[in-house]
Amino acid sequence: MSKEKNKKTSFICQECGYSTVKWIGRCPDCGGWSTFQEEMIKKSAFLSPSDLEELLPISNIHPVVETRFSTGIKELDRVLGGGIVSGSLVIVGGEPGIGKSTLLLQMVNSFGKDFGNVLYVSGEESREQIRLRADRLGSLSSQVFVLSETDLNTIKGYVENLSPRVLIVDSIQTIYHSELISPPGTVSQIRDCTYNLMRLAKASGLIIFLVGHVTKQGAIAGPKLLEHMVDTVLYFEENSQQPYRILRAVKNRFGSTNEVGIFEMTSEGLREVLNPSEVFLSDGMEGYPGTVVFATMEGTRPILVEIQALTGYTTYSQPRRSGNGIDINRLFLILAVLEKRLGLKFGTIDVYVNVVGGMRIEEPAADLAIATAICSSFWNRSVLPKTVVFGEIGLTGEIRNVLHSDRRLFEAYKMGYRRCVLPARFDTTYFKENYEKFILSDVRSVDSALSVLLGVEPVKEI
Repeated sequence: MSKEKNKKTSFICQECGYSTVKWIGRCPDCGGWSTFQEEMIKKSAFLSPSDLEELLPISNIHPVVETRFSTGIKELDRVLGGGIVSGSLVIVGGEPGIGKSTLLLQMVNSFGKDFGNVLYVSGEESREQIRLRADRLGSLSSQVFVLSETDLNTIKGYVENLSPRVLIVDSIQTIYHSELISPPGTVSQIRDCTYNLMRLAKASGLIIFLVGHVTKQGAIAGPKLLEHMVDTVLYFEENSQQPYRILRAVKNRFGSTNEVGIFEMTSEGLREVLNPSEVFLSDGMEGYPGTVVFATMEGTRPILVEIQALTGYTTYSQPRRSGNGIDINRLFLILAVLEKRLGLKFGTIDVYVNVVGGMRIEEPAADLAIATAICSSFWNRSVLPKTVVFGEIGLTGEIRNVLHSDRRLFEAYKMGYRRCVLPARFDTTYFKENYEKFILSDVRSVDSALSVLLGVEPVKEI
């Protein structure tokens, strides 16, 4: 009778982790329908004072030297902050077929040769299937051991016997803990298995990579608590029309979250793109109205991307505004500035803006490039050849300075561009003295910038 009273169940949303005491049709948190499933709740026991760890002031804690190991893939090392840290727990998420398992199998091949044994656990594929994929990728290191298993306790037993340097779990949604009644893939199982693996990584220094499926909304399946438990969260992004994959860190306890890794999916696996500027610049499009090259920053890496715009008279009462790869609210702001400060009328004009290659640009340094592309299409005038643009536009129409202007200029010069229009507040003395063939046009307002880029007279002085 007492055992029955101690048992307690709860209904948990499998999309967001919202908990309720009774089943309901629609989740009040994420809005999902029929996502609640009954799960058993484990009651935690209190520890006695003798079992508690001794408390120490932070000044008495001995610091640990952070040791990083190269994964053998430069783009992955960049996103991780220079390599993988011992004892860290990393989760890699993305759409099915985007290349998560491919990247990790390529990584363990080089990692095993340099640092020791690797245990690759798959709950979705047999060992024979993994061998076929390894043959195609050329990842047949004798240091990589493959296990097809879903029981967490069994996996921990193999880890104890092999003592690997790296553990790959593909995927965390297929692993289950036998002490829980809930089936694999439920929120309780994912949360409990991730917690056990986290304790294993911290206690033994084992490096663990988890593969995570994503929901319709693009988030890792399971509650946000899963992302809070791990050290690093990596997401794969892709453009369905392009073979390129962008690996981005949305959380990293051991490095920056501003870095991205760029890969190309080929028949032999993922190939690193070491010079992204060549990838995101289209061939033969220079000189067309509505096209401009922008120097963006992804972390510490400068990348040249092409921004295109198309304007045309609308047949509807409400003109359309579309921004692919940019913040649509930023587009509204730029159009408002162009209307107010330059006198342009977009009330009957459709405006479409696109970043070529599937890149997404968040920084305001793209304002001047977007405004230039829009006006270039609106006036049907081409931008000066071999020209790069960057700068933030203020509400009064002034061009504000941006970070890392020197790195943007170096990248533009390296890629063969010989002119740049940039904010006037940046000190261009060094470039003018050392790069005489590099023409720098520093501007203070959007009308003067468009005058230089498109060869038009300022419509209205600021």
